[in-house]
Amino acid sequence: MEKIKKKDLLLEKIRTDQKMTIREQILLTIYLSIPAILAQLSSVLMSYIDTSMVGSLGATPSASVGLISTSTWIFGGFTMAATSGFSVQVAHLIGANDFAKARGVLRKAILSLLIFSAVLTTIGISISGGLPHWLGGGDDICPDSSAYFLIYASFLPFVQMSYLGGSMLQASGNMKVPSILNILMCCMDVVFNYIFIFKCDMGVKGAALGTGVAELITASLMLYFLLIKSKDLNLLQDKGSFLPDKECLKTALGISGPMWLQNLIMHGAQIMSTIIVAPLGNIAIAANSFAITAESFCYMPGYGIEVATTTLVGQSLGASRRRLAKQFSRISISMGAIVMSALAVVMYLTAPLLMGLLSNDPDVIALGARCLHIEAFAETMYGVSMVAYGACVGAGDTLMPSAMNLLSMWVVRIGLALILTPMYGLIGYWIAMCIELNFRGGMFLWRLRGYKWMKLSVIK
Repeated sequence: MEKIKKKDLLLEKIRTDQKMTIREQILLTIYLSIPAILAQLSSVLMSYIDTSMVGSLGATPSASVGLISTSTWIFGGFTMAATSGFSVQVAHLIGANDFAKARGVLRKAILSLLIFSAVLTTIGISISGGLPHWLGGGDDICPDSSAYFLIYASFLPFVQMSYLGGSMLQASGNMKVPSILNILMCCMDVVFNYIFIFKCDMGVKGAALGTGVAELITASLMLYFLLIKSKDLNLLQDKGSFLPDKECLKTALGISGPMWLQNLIMHGAQIMSTIIVAPLGNIAIAANSFAITAESFCYMPGYGIEVATTTLVGQSLGASRRRLAKQFSRISISMGAIVMSALAVVMYLTAPLLMGLLSNDPDVIALGARCLHIEAFAETMYGVSMVAYGACVGAGDTLMPSAMNLLSMWVVRIGLALILTPMYGLIGYWIAMCIELNFRGGMFLWRLRGYKWMKLSVIK
């Protein structure tokens, strides 16, 4: 309880232009990062259990989920980016102590994002039948892949509302509630997956349905704590219109637009990677998918620190404190690099064990472990890039990072993968990924070297 009080006091120092020592900045970064890291780690654990449940059904069901996973990421990425367009505005407004206007942005976000997610759902359902074939899947895995994606797309409005609730609470400095609810979602996902996959004998379709039901319940709880219980953002405090105005939408699109582009760049490249890997066979598809899941053990803490960084930079700039925002970005990037370097060592040493938790196929385990050994050498700079990106988002600087990711993913990773994969199989693809992640981290360090990435025009 004492830590929560200390955290609130330190956040108030940002908003009221009080001097903060380096020690206080580090403490606040840690206070905001720990709940987000715990939530991300629980998500990793859920993914491990989820994947192992499907993996126990055999290599073919595993490949059917692995084939479609990059497509679910790209749709999920659109919902996250759309949310950021509004939550960054809220973070700046709270930093400026304009809580009434922050609640106004929240109202507009609710209706805008419901419409947006409904459009995504319609698109997802309409392409679900043909998507696995477009990705190069074989006739043995395409039916399950199509069914999985159809169910996933049907639940996208709930995914959108869950992101909205969590992001808005985090923008206000409340990391605890979204973290607890995300952990709860992970637990529910495991229970529902077990019921639908095994008890109801639904197989791959049960995995998608279990996750969807968990998202539905979590979205309901997120909105309850945001709209009714939040001290700063509950909508019972005043009245206002839910209809988006031109200024709010223009600002949101200015932030989300480049992030949508980045989503297409990043996940589009991952879909391209799936197409490159698919001809290698079901063992390679499953090993690639499982290795990505296993690697998340290493990089998810970095995402937790990234979430905290977005809030700290956003509120600092909302309070017109550029130097403080710069200091928070440096502290967070250093923390992300240290944490992910330590976990990279653990991942390298336990790679066969991690793969063994996800699959019982010895060929999949052996190939996936070799991929993880390679990727361990990229985790430090991967941590740098993801936390630095969080700082850029907090500042409303999303266009240049998207251009940097375009260069990194499509020129470096895909270019090298097209050369190395035919020569070395799946190992060649992971070598290309390792090189690219180190290159990307270097670019983001270059981007944050000065103050040009800080945009003070996010709020008017």
